[in-house]
Amino acid sequence: MKSAAQFWDEQAEKYAKQPIADMRAYNATLDRTRSYLAKDQRVLEVGCGTGTTALHLCGSVGHYIGSDISSDMIRIASEKAFAQGARNVAFKTAGIGDIATTATPFDAVLGFNLLHLLPRLDEDLRTIASILKPGGLFISKTFCSLGPKAPLKWRLMKIALPVFQALGKAPFVQFQREAELKERIAAQGFDILEARHFVTDVSVPFIVARKLA
Repeated sequence: MKSAAQFWDEQAEKYAKQPIADMRAYNATLDRTRSYLAKDQRVLEVGCGTGTTALHLCGSVGHYIGSDISSDMIRIASEKAFAQGARNVAFKTAGIGDIATTATPFDAVLGFNLLHLLPRLDEDLRTIASILKPGGLFISKTFCSLGPKAPLKWRLMKIALPVFQALGKAPFVQFQREAELKERIAAQGFDILEARHFVTDVSVPFIVARKLA
């Protein structure tokens, strides 16, 4: 069975070329995230993929690090940063646990479209808390579950998911209620500041949590 890193390496080139499905929701996510950031901050994005979000947000902070388990995703992200002349952003191949062994505390950690892909979610949330300064922010937006308005194709994809996973054509995916996700975040020493939705057909909550002192 291929590893998660191998799976995402294989997807990297295709992923980089895919258009953003819902630009309105994406831009709303960027705007709301920026409202929590400041020019003197040191920020980490985990699961940064090919760096699109990092390159949109890095201008709002002092220093931005994007990390991902896929070396091919990081290669593409680094090439994009060089082409755009982004000076305060760096990309590195690393999982959340790898970051914890070398990182000095961050003002904010971001994780978008990621938490549902983590088999050891509670452990990773605990690690994220450990690399944040007291009062630091964890900002995420991630898939939880299909809502009543979810398109039929999404429901069919959920039914077929185990088959695609067995064939190595789909990654690990965790389905959970939004309330459960917020409870799991809070259990690692966070206070939930806000939870809102920019899409309506599926449950993809945007959650901002502050690390308790």
